[in-house]
Formats: sequence, structure tokens, C-alpha cells
Amino acid sequence: MTTSRASAGDGISTYKGEERALRADRLGTGGLLLSVLAATAPLMVVAGVMPTTFAVMGIVGQPLLFVALGVILILFSVGYAEMSRHVHNAGAFYAYISRGLGGTAGASAALVALVAYNALQVGIYGIFGFEVSGLFATYADLDVAWWIPALAAVAAVGALGWLKIDVNAKVLGVLLVIEVALVVIFDIAAVADPAKEGLSLHAFNPDTLSGAGVGTALCFCIAAFTGFEQAPVYAEETSRPHVLVPRAMFLAVGGVAVFFALSSWALTVATGPSAIVGEAQKQSAGLLFGLTEDRLGTTFTDVLHFLFVTGMFAALLSFHNVVARYAFAMGREGLLPRAFGRTTGSSGAPGTGSLLQTAVSAVIVIAFAVADDKPTGDPTEPVLHLFTWGGNIGALGVILLMAAASFSVVVFFTRRGAAGAQIWRLVTSVIAGIALLVIAGYTVKDFDVLVGAGPDSSLSWLLPGIIGASVVVGLVQGLYLRSRSPEAHARIGLGNEAFQLDKAAQS
Repeated sequence: MTTSRASAGDGISTYKGEERALRADRLGTGGLLLSVLAATAPLMVVAGVMPTTFAVMGIVGQPLLFVALGVILILFSVGYAEMSRHVHNAGAFYAYISRGLGGTAGASAALVALVAYNALQVGIYGIFGFEVSGLFATYADLDVAWWIPALAAVAAVGALGWLKIDVNAKVLGVLLVIEVALVVIFDIAAVADPAKEGLSLHAFNPDTLSGAGVGTALCFCIAAFTGFEQAPVYAEETSRPHVLVPRAMFLAVGGVAVFFALSSWALTVATGPSAIVGEAQKQSAGLLFGLTEDRLGTTFTDVLHFLFVTGMFAALLSFHNVVARYAFAMGREGLLPRAFGRTTGSSGAPGTGSLLQTAVSAVIVIAFAVADDKPTGDPTEPVLHLFTWGGNIGALGVILLMAAASFSVVVFFTRRGAAGAQIWRLVTSVIAGIALLVIAGYTVKDFDVLVGAGPDSSLSWLLPGIIGASVVVGLVQGLYLRSRSPEAHARIGLGNEAFQLDKAAQS
């Protein structure tokens, strides 16, 4: 029996089975679906992303953009889901890319994923702290600095990261169901009491997408879908990953596309298509709450504010879990120190990865809190920058990962001699990959618009440069491993399969 991929020479020691593998059979379809949907933070999208897109881009046809993106992401999911039947690894994106494009590309993808999901999660702490601070001021007449509730959330999320994933899924699930229900109630109220233009379908007219800004609007909207692609991260923790992961992905992306398209349409109905851009520019993130105040009353709006906070907390917890599992997968395969490849004995959770994510979050929040002590005219700048910078850096990274994963699917099945049998999946993957690269191009081109910086600002290249640097550093690490430790390089993307090889080599 060959032992070349499991020898001690690769610099990775062997741990006990329960430390090298995440605990299986802990998630069913419901728990998996709730865990990934929580990351989409539906209320945060409806209250924050949608008004911002209407206001900044001036495009009425946002509902149609959600439909178009839903189609693109379903095409992406066809090949991605099929790949999940063959690769079960908490490293998901980088594992898939490794299997198709090679270990060096996989090492680069791993670092991009770690940086991107960290950025997405940490960015939410900014808007979370800002909203909670506002609630204290409104309902308790207390002046609380935004970074205090933000750091409290860092501690709470970090603690929950040590608990079992099924506990987390229950927490996420309750919050998510209530959150979605309230948005649906608003949608119904908007349809029942439309503006003077009535139940207009003008927002679904393709003519509303003409002109400049459509590509950038796609960048805004695609960030709202972030989360559905996380399903394979939990593959090792399900009893039937080849069935449950694809099911959860298609339910998630399909449900999100329909939900966001209808909700953004409801906003145009409530204000009137001709007035939606102006109202969004005037009220910004207060648009939804102003509309619910008029139609559903103060109590409903107060509850909505509370659910806005809990929805963000659910997203924080979901992203935390994903980052911890990426760190676990990378530690198990030598891309991070091997301590990250162990699970905590009491819960089977990736504890060291959880600690890493908590530490990164705390450091960044503290850094922005220090900046908040030296305001430059607007004391909300640090918190708003934390949210917009983190969100768009993360979104760019995820878009690039999805594009690379799409092309990896093609190479993976072609090398296995299955191109003929999988031809329609390969075609959809190529279409999705090209579309995602186009969106990524617009994202980089218009990054100054996305983060609210001037066209000559260094932020327009410095912030996307973080993802670019992650790509380069990851490639260098992959090339180094291929040169100095080919056995370790060969393990990249194998995940738990490498552990099974270790056991076989020792027997």
C-alpha cells in the first residue's frame, strides 16, 4: 500500500481521529439550510443593501437584477453541487479548486477565502454596533459608543463558536424565520397599500437597466446572496452530504432570489417606481422603517429594528462558523499551523479557528474604535467604513472564488473522463464562470463607487488590493510547498481523505 501522501515527512503530525475530523451526523437539511441562509441576513439586505443600490446607482430595476443574479448563481450551483457529491471538505471552495486547478491554485484560494469571509464578518460588526448604539439612544436614552456593543458581540459570537453546531443552527433558525416573516408582512402590506402608481411592474421592465451603472449595481446585489455557497463547508458534518448539500444550495439560492426580487419590488410599489430613487437617497437605511411606520405602525417598526439587530447577529455567527472551518481545513492540510487542524474535545467544533476569527475581529474593531476617537468631521465615518470596506472586500473575494470554482468543475470532470456524461453541467459552469468574471471586473473598476471614495482615492486600488495580495501570497505558499514538500502539496484539498490515508499508512 502506498504511503507517499501520508508520511511524516510532509511536516503534518497525525492526531486522534476525533481531532482530525469534524463530527458527522450533526446537521440535517433544515439545520444546514438555516445555517447558510443566516449569512444572507435578509433584513439587513432589505433595509440596507436595497436602499443603497437604489440611491447610489439610480436604477429602478433592482428586482430584475436579483432575478438575473439568481439565474447566474443557479447555473453556478449546478456544477458546484455536483462537485459536492465527490468532494466533502470543510475547505469547500479551496478544496474544489485544488481538485480541479491543482494544489497551488488551491492554496491561493484558501487564503482568499479566509480573508474574504473574515472581511465580510468583521464588516458587519460595524453596522451592528452602530444600530445597537442607536437603539440604546432611542429607547434607553443612553449614549453608548458603537464599539462597545460591537466588542460584546465579538465575545458572544466567539463563545458560541465553541458550542455544537446544532445549537448554533437552532439560534440562527429562530432568528431567521421571524426576520423573514416580518419582511413578508411588509411586502404584503406594500401590495395592499401601494403608492399612487398602484401595483406597477415597471421595476421588472428591462428598460430600467439601460445606461451606466448596471455592472456596479450587480456588485451591490450579488453581495446579498453571499452565504448560499457555504453549504459544502458543513459537508463533513452531515450524514448524507451528497444529497443534503446540493439540496440546501438550490433551496437557498432559489429562495433568496425570489425573496429579494419580491421584496425590492415591494419597496418600489410602496413608494412608486418614479419616486423610489429619490426616497432612497433621502432616507437611506431608514427607508424600510419609514414605510413600515406608515403602514404597520410604531410597534411593528420597533420590533423590526430589534430583528434587524438579531439578523445581523445571526449573520455574524454564520460567517464565524465558516471562517473557523476554513481555518480548520487549512490547518489540517498544512496551510496554517497544525494546531488549527484540531477540534475541541467537548463539542467537536474547530476551536482554534474560532479563536483566530475572534481575535481578528477584536483587533479590527478596536482599531476602528481608536479611529473613532479622532473623527474627521463625521463621527460615524469609522463604523460606516468598517461595514462598507469589509463587505465589498469580502464580496470581491467570494465572486473570484465562485468564478475559479466554476472553471475548476470543468477541469475536474474532464480529467476524470466524465466530460461527456457531465456536459450540460460543464456548459452551465463555463457560462456562470464568465458571468462572474465580468461582475468581478466591474467590481474592481468601480470599487471607488462601492466604498464611497473619490475616483482618485487610493482606496479604489488599495482595498481590492487586499484580495489581490491574498491571491499572490497564496500562490507563493503553494509554489513553496510544491518545491519543498511535494507530499504536503499533494494533500491540499484532500481534507478528511488525507486523514484516512494517514490511518491506512499507520496500520
